[in-house]
Amino acid sequence: MFTHLRIYAFTLLLLVASALLLTVIQAPIDWSFLAWLALVPFALACSPQVKTRGFALAAFVVGYLYWLVNVYWIAPITILGWLGMGLYLSLFWVLPGLAVRFTRAKGAPLFIALPVLVVGWERLQGFPMGGFFWRFLGHSQYEHLAVIQVADLMGAAGVSFVVAMVNGLIVDIILFIRRPSSTPRRLSGAVLAVGSLATVAAVSGALLYGQWRLKQTSVHVTEGPLVGSLQSNVPQSVKRSFSKSGQLFDELMVSSKAAAAVGAELIVWPETMVQGILDPALWPYLGSDDDEDETFLNEDKAFHKALCDHARETGSWLLVGAYGMEILRDREGEPCLGNYNSAYFYRSDGTRDPGRYDKIHLVLFGEYIPFKKQFPWLFRQLGRFLPEGYSLSYSLEHGTHYTVFEIAPTHRDPNSPAEASRGDRQSPYRFGVIVCYEDTIPYVARNFALDGQGRKRIDWLVNISNDGWFVRFPEGVGRVIASTELPQHAAICVFRAVENRLAVIRSVNTGISCLIESTGRIRNGYQAASDDFPTKAMSRTAMAGWFMDRLPIDRRVTFYSRHGEWFANGCAAVFVGVLLWPLAARWRRRKAPQTK
Repeated sequence: MFTHLRIYAFTLLLLVASALLLTVIQAPIDWSFLAWLALVPFALACSPQVKTRGFALAAFVVGYLYWLVNVYWIAPITILGWLGMGLYLSLFWVLPGLAVRFTRAKGAPLFIALPVLVVGWERLQGFPMGGFFWRFLGHSQYEHLAVIQVADLMGAAGVSFVVAMVNGLIVDIILFIRRPSSTPRRLSGAVLAVGSLATVAAVSGALLYGQWRLKQTSVHVTEGPLVGSLQSNVPQSVKRSFSKSGQLFDELMVSSKAAAAVGAELIVWPETMVQGILDPALWPYLGSDDDEDETFLNEDKAFHKALCDHARETGSWLLVGAYGMEILRDREGEPCLGNYNSAYFYRSDGTRDPGRYDKIHLVLFGEYIPFKKQFPWLFRQLGRFLPEGYSLSYSLEHGTHYTVFEIAPTHRDPNSPAEASRGDRQSPYRFGVIVCYEDTIPYVARNFALDGQGRKRIDWLVNISNDGWFVRFPEGVGRVIASTELPQHAAICVFRAVENRLAVIRSVNTGISCLIESTGRIRNGYQAASDDFPTKAMSRTAMAGWFMDRLPIDRRVTFYSRHGEWFANGCAAVFVGVLLWPLAARWRRRKAPQTK
């Protein structure tokens, strides 16, 4: 009895050690060097000597607490959603643990088994919850440019694989030293030697490939237009009340005009910071005898006019986040209004582009509730998970079109080196917009990158976001307190840039607004900015301001853009196979004829 308790206590201790290591390797702590051994305690805990139920319980408890601590920023929005999210994500401690435990029981070398299983479980982690691809092992390496360049071949999964491979080799070495030579399923010295060589080759190959891609960047990158990024600092409670829509608009307009005055050709406003409908074709459907509705409609018209005037007077192009609507049909065929999270584009001549990007990948419970049309009763019950103060009518519609916007090239200073590097380009610049958490979902950026013939169809990506959900404005403190969500969100966006060789300009309410180059480098500094706006990009949390810089345009088309998550999908298939293998074996034993 005492022996079993000691084994369980040691297992629990190892799982807690991995939980702590996996916490500190991510932004904002950024002890990324520990990622190369963060899974060692976890893999050691997955011992076949521990009974399955006891191990599963320990993994569930530690995994649940790990996720509750690390997504604590969901709790102020919805307690039920936070608890439910932690419950779901804890499975991605239990299931991987059982898979690693099974491979250890079979004597498989972990230098190859662990990275395959890690990539597989990361790939599957987000699907049922609408895409929560967060806190991957590879995300911890976002600052190490040579390491992350393999993402243009295999996505973020390639980085996770290399880091996990080192973890697996360390475990193999520990088990080889600890186990006596007579132990069944013990790795041979020859296999361990092969594993060591393979791991060194994988890490060296990733670094050499990364250095090669970085060195060739200057040959493929040209200078694009000057872009201004605006950052507001507005709590979600203020946005939700709609009581200060005009004030918020005016403050952003001041920043926008300041960016235009120093030469910004494209100016980007954050997600939904224009609290109105900017499509004149929809205004006739919005008016009513209600005084409040009429006030909102007048604001919509005033916002639209001000943006048109601003674009025309400054000669700048404006991309603004606002609300979208369409006339749809309900289940009975009656007309109804569908709500969208949208991006509108204003041309430099003062006209609004007829295209509009409607956010395609919505956040479950944050922006929509499933089963609205299929199962209305279930839809109403799930409404309990909505953020406080939101009603069922808030549920948004998914966009369906990857809208590409165009900017005519302008040359403000033909004598400058930056302008000369553009050459005599006559074709328009083209870009796509990813809204909020779409920058954490690999397929959205990839679908923007190439046309039907596999050619690069855009020059950069714009990410507009509202991270005001994840900061606190406590009374009496006098300052805004940012959560860890803000730097982690920016770090994940780095991988979309590398995967598709597309620079990303971020404009985020409460931060972090920044320029991410096609190499994944988060650029510190700028050509111009508002007073006191930090030069260090990751310090731009919980503050208002703006900056302007020149966009780099990378002409390279990547293997990842063409083939997507081929590597991660293969690992996910293996992961599922490992989980099903013992179940299938048990089923075969039950079906086998009994012999006397």
